[in-house]
Amino acid sequence: MKKSILTVVLVLMLLSISPPVAAHFGMIIPSDSMVMPTDKRTIQLQLSFSHPFENIGMELVPPKTFAVITNNRRMDLRNSLKAHSVMGQRAWKANYKLNRPGTYVFYMEPQPYWEPAEDCFIVHHTKTVVTAFGDDEGWDGELGLKTEIVPLAKPFGLYVGNVFQGIVKMDGQPIPYTTVEVEYYNRDRKAVAPTDYMVAQTIKTDGDGVFTYAVPSGGWWGFAALNTADYKLKHNGKEKDVELGAVIWVKFHRWGQK
Repeated sequence: MKKSILTVVLVLMLLSISPPVAAHFGMIIPSDSMVMPTDKRTIQLQLSFSHPFENIGMELVPPKTFAVITNNRRMDLRNSLKAHSVMGQRAWKANYKLNRPGTYVFYMEPQPYWEPAEDCFIVHHTKTVVTAFGDDEGWDGELGLKTEIVPLAKPFGLYVGNVFQGIVKMDGQPIPYTTVEVEYYNRDRKAVAPTDYMVAQTIKTDGDGVFTYAVPSGGWWGFAALNTADYKLKHNGKEKDVELGAVIWVKFHRWGQK
């Protein structure tokens, strides 16, 4: 009898253990991150909110901000957005014509997303960098977002195995020892994680707010630095925490391949 009770207790304990929580990522994926003189001048950008490795989408309502900064000029791109579907969920796409050499930083601030499983809102300040026609200056510039990852390595022109570094900032100040989730955009669903623990990898910034990571495979990789906001939002009349994510998407290339 005692053994039976013990067995039941152990089974219930095992069932109560939750698997690792899937990571959320704001996403901006351009059709090309390095536009050469012989390439098409118009790129397409895909905006979504998803679990990129597992190919599970979530609804992205029209973002609060979608813009590009190049040559110290900001252009609002919200009017260029068209409804789209990514991973079976509502998303957005936009075409953008590159008219001159330069570094183009595209960024998005979404509307707050309520996540019942975490009992909080999620706001991911997301960006990616596209370089065009041989000019690669300005890739390390700060946009002045509430929170952002400022790259310390070029966020383009990277081979698999190259180290990517960034500094995480909140209100313009480095954030030491903050959590950074790293995840691969498993677009073709060919990648398989050995366990759920390896769907998203977690690292932390050092005392100066800097993180370092070397990816194992070619493709698009997202880096999301997560912190709790210094403000709350109401849900059903109750104040709830807000998870602020500083997200950057970077493409890595296999050695010897285009």
